[in-house]
Amino acid sequence: MTTGETRVGIGYDSHRFGADGHPLVIAGVRMPGDARVVAHSDGDVAAHAVTDAVLGAAGLGDIGELFPNTAAENAGRDSMEMLRLAVDRLRAGGWRVANVDVAVVAERHKVGPHRPAMRARLAEALGVAPEAVFVKGKTNEGLGWIGAGEGLAAHAVASLVRVGAPTD
Repeated sequence: MTTGETRVGIGYDSHRFGADGHPLVIAGVRMPGDARVVAHSDGDVAAHAVTDAVLGAAGLGDIGELFPNTAAENAGRDSMEMLRLAVDRLRAGGWRVANVDVAVVAERHKVGPHRPAMRARLAEALGVAPEAVFVKGKTNEGLGWIGAGEGLAAHAVASLVRVGAPTD
């Protein structure tokens, strides 16, 4: 263990749209309109991708290990709560988040107007300043299932810094 050591993790998540799903939430922000995502939890693709990125960077597994979609207590669960719990684990492991970058890929749901709120919500959950978080929106240029408007996805990269020894 070396204080100051850095690590990088990547995360990905996707969900399809469906009438029987949960209201669309991206990075902790409820999106306008009636889009719904099919998911066991609330289906926040950005929060899920970030959770996987920070867990992977710290070598602490992935979102499915911590919050299995077979567990009743995770049904409809707030993804930002899951992210906060993951951050608690990495802090206990002697890590802190340095920065996070998220790309949300969706054809019709625009990130731009909601970016400040998304950055603030993610930053709060991660325990960092909003300047350490960036959220960008991309389309799939009409290609594939995302381009056809059947769902959305998110990619995330997180960097961590070792700040101390694990506190088991």
